[in-house]
Amino acid sequence: MQKLTTSDLMTLETYARERPSFRSKIIAHKKTRTVPVGPNTTWLFEDRLTIHYQVQEMLRTERIFEPEGIAEELDAYNPLIPDGRNWKVTLLVEFADPTTRPQHLAQLKGIEDRCYVQVADFSRVYAIADEDLERENEEKTSSVHFLRFELSDAMVGALRSGARLVIGIDHANYTHANDALPEASRKALLADLD
Repeated sequence: MQKLTTSDLMTLETYARERPSFRSKIIAHKKTRTVPVGPNTTWLFEDRLTIHYQVQEMLRTERIFEPEGIAEELDAYNPLIPDGRNWKVTLLVEFADPTTRPQHLAQLKGIEDRCYVQVADFSRVYAIADEDLERENEEKTSSVHFLRFELSDAMVGALRSGARLVIGIDHANYTHANDALPEASRKALLADLD
């Protein structure tokens, strides 16, 4: 997938006008790219459009309009766009109760390294996690991680032929898998593998 450049971005003024419709488009787009794995994690499979939205939102929130600042945001977010043989995922670890959340996150240290995808009978592909910075500390894991899954040509070919896909986590304190992706989600993820 092609990386974003400054020419892809809207000015702050244009984005202010276009934001409601762009946001509606993104919400619909993310529905097919969002996969629950168990009761407390959600995987958002990123693509060029989801990252475009993230960059626009960062520029808006931080009021960034200088070329250097825009370049910094592009440098930070472009690595989250898949390159045709991988999936890039934002892993969200979600516990609604803020009083118990730290305890749950403490029990899930290392969860980001136990996330996997498995195509048919191929070996599991475990995530390459948090390449930009460490998101875990001595006490607990973070509630957000960035994951990359590298797929072989054979795996991609099998997926294109309808092979089963399992998305899962095999952490000692959190073992769940999702092998029932809706067809729209499967199509969206296959589109990342050009």
